[in-house]
Amino acid sequence: MRDFTVSTINYKTLKNKFIILLLGLSIAIASCNQITEEEQDAQIIQEISEDKLNIEYGGIIVDNYDAIDKTISSGTAVSNLFISAGVDPKTAYQLNFTPDSIFSAKRVKAGKSYTIYQTKDSLQKTDYIVYHRSLVEHVVFDFKDSLDVSLYKKPVTTVSKIDSVKIETSMWNAIVENNLNLGLAGELSEIYAWVIDFFGIQVGDGFKVYYDEDYVDSTSVGISKIHAAVFNHNNKEYYAYYYKNGDTEGFWDENGNSLKKAFLKAPLKFTRISSGFTYARKHPIHKVVRPHTGVDYAAPKGTPVMSIGDGKVILRAYKGGGGNTVYIKHNSVYKTGYLHLSAYAKGLKVGDQVKQGQVIGYVGSTGASTGPHLDFRVWKNGTPINPLKMESPSIEPIPEKYMHEFKTVRDSLNKELGITPNS
Repeated sequence: MRDFTVSTINYKTLKNKFIILLLGLSIAIASCNQITEEEQDAQIIQEISEDKLNIEYGGIIVDNYDAIDKTISSGTAVSNLFISAGVDPKTAYQLNFTPDSIFSAKRVKAGKSYTIYQTKDSLQKTDYIVYHRSLVEHVVFDFKDSLDVSLYKKPVTTVSKIDSVKIETSMWNAIVENNLNLGLAGELSEIYAWVIDFFGIQVGDGFKVYYDEDYVDSTSVGISKIHAAVFNHNNKEYYAYYYKNGDTEGFWDENGNSLKKAFLKAPLKFTRISSGFTYARKHPIHKVVRPHTGVDYAAPKGTPVMSIGDGKVILRAYKGGGGNTVYIKHNSVYKTGYLHLSAYAKGLKVGDQVKQGQVIGYVGSTGASTGPHLDFRVWKNGTPINPLKMESPSIEPIPEKYMHEFKTVRDSLNKELGITPNS
């Protein structure tokens, strides 16, 4: 009986101790959970605070500073800009040892802007200077301790767009009137340079284009890529699809033919035709009727003039009424001439091999000329022909081994544009 009683007492004691232990553990766990939640709350508060900080250029808390925007004047030494901003001359001198890949004082351009970040206390100490190389690239000079120079690139956001435009006066005006990026004009003129005469654009022409536009913050920094386009010119549709595979890259029409031709449609960009090809024109200076076997493009003095195709320079000289003149022989059939140039491209000489689109001179008014323009001429087998009516063969089409893939890409781009080519 005694043994049973002792045993019962021990069991109850153990049971009570176990209950107490469980209660203690529960309290401890609850306490731990409470601390963890408090820590989490503190962390959330900290993260919210950090989100509210106005941090720019990789680490400048701009709310802590007075920001002073400046513009670089012509002939101003960069070191003097820094010294006038309160930077110690010895520190400013160290800029000479900054790697050119990050910053070169010799490449700083007048008109560019920079921002000085000064402390808001009475000392007005300059902690940072940011040179705005472009909308994307910014050089950050950190003076807080020793001089530290870094290149900061703002993130670029790419937005895919599809726009359709009708032309009432010119492609340039149409793009402006539709609030589109002006870079579209240049990009489309490059793509269609071999197949569309942009000096002959008519009212009612237009285009639809699928492209990518890049933004920094809310500012456009340009057109990064054109995927496809269709240009309606003179009641004919010209399709362009970007396709790349290995060495095969470029813009192709709906049948896989390259939009590039042996010759460009025109030797310069964004001008107007002031005089056409004719065998009976009254000369504006000599006042007599004589042949004008070329096309005059009115353009500002200094406008770059390009070779319309690969070839060899066979003449570079002042040639009477033609003034500064360049002749290029492209092959056994074609030769082109560029007259009244204000200057030749640097280093250009007879015997040079030039590439299609290479600048060979600049628009001028030398020789018998009443104003800046380019007199452009083409000879076929030694006979003058009208440059505006010259047919030019395409380069090689897409290789047969890639044709199936190209057609798949083409069809996908057509769906994006919402178009169905006739072929």
